[in-house]
Amino acid sequence: MNLQELEIYSKKPPLYEKGNSIMWIDAYISKQLLEIHVNPELDLASRRKQSIDNTVEFILRSCGTSKRKILDLGCGPGLYAERLAEAGHQVTGVDFSETSVAYASNQARKKKLDIDYLCQDYLTLDYKDKFDIVLLIYTDFGVLNPSEREKLLAIIHKALTSDGMFIFDVINAKNLEQKFQEHNTWTIEPGGFWKDSPYLVLMNGFHFTDEKVFLQQHIIIDETEKIKTYRFWTHYFENADIIKTLTDNGFTDIESFDNILPETDIWNGDNITFYKTVKCK
Repeated sequence: MNLQELEIYSKKPPLYEKGNSIMWIDAYISKQLLEIHVNPELDLASRRKQSIDNTVEFILRSCGTSKRKILDLGCGPGLYAERLAEAGHQVTGVDFSETSVAYASNQARKKKLDIDYLCQDYLTLDYKDKFDIVLLIYTDFGVLNPSEREKLLAIIHKALTSDGMFIFDVINAKNLEQKFQEHNTWTIEPGGFWKDSPYLVLMNGFHFTDEKVFLQQHIIIDETEKIKTYRFWTHYFENADIIKTLTDNGFTDIESFDNILPETDIWNGDNITFYKTVKCK
């Protein structure tokens, strides 16, 4: 591979262009992700323990005194699903990482929790069962492009009971300069997160200001010059953006909360907004 090819890979791609690889379903990377998921001290694949506890408390307050049927989208290794099941709710978790779902299912068996886990992309769901609450936690709403968000909202709308509630969180538009700066760096690793053998990683960050979206791009090149491109599109939102999107897609009674997570860093506290909304009857 020559320097001109490397330069091409470091350039800003077209908006929403996908990479050629997905880390969540890679057998090696998904194992690294699982270790990060279940580490209670990290705010990476999952949030740290205090943030998860705060979020679950918020969800449980939203449940009221009744036992609810809950659908947890992007459930990962079941960190939220387990706590909700322990509180007596009937929980279904969906994630497309086989590694995470296998771990979650095994933990549920060990803890004798009746949780139904499904390994599937939640954008392909077609639930005929009805849920009282649907969850989408850890800013997953913002990793979807606009058409995917509309598709998911239609799926959620169909899955909810007539007065069912959708709870999710997003990155808001506060402190943008601290949250993201464009960058272009590279390192050579003897082996690590992306592969268990030597690789070059090119890391790029781009800000699409008009669309309110960040791109984190990782290009992995191994010794055979095989190239894998991982792109992570992340939107941030103004309150008006969320209200319009939810209203246009059949939701009402929209409430926002900026005080759910502890004030630990720029990706917590009032930099993350939680929303509760109800399906229009």
